[in-house]
Amino acid sequence: MDPQVILAQFGSPWFRYFFQYYPAPNLRVIKVPVLAMNGSLDQQVLPTENLAAIKAALKDDRDVTIVELPGLNHLFQTAKTGAPGEYADIQQTVAPVALERMASWINARFGRRSAQQGTVP
Repeated sequence: MDPQVILAQFGSPWFRYFFQYYPAPNLRVIKVPVLAMNGSLDQQVLPTENLAAIKAALKDDRDVTIVELPGLNHLFQTAKTGAPGEYADIQQTVAPVALERMASWINARFGRRSAQQGTVP
């Protein structure tokens, strides 16, 4: 990609907002079940720092699940390094372990209750 295009993107109002945004105040007011997941090889959203910050910001929420998935990158693909340059070389769209974790979390909170109420076909 052209370096000038990249520089223009980083200088755009959206990017400036994105890099300055601090989500903790918004997270503190959330009072619904939360599933926060990161791949251990994520190089865009560093898992250790970010999951700890999410957990701290959601400390007053009664239903928070924080998960670091080993060997997965930012896109929840099974990866070797987690580098963004690796994304296109990985055939997998999303690792089954990530999908299974999401599905089991959703079903544990909403699947059974909805099925009992007759709202799930």
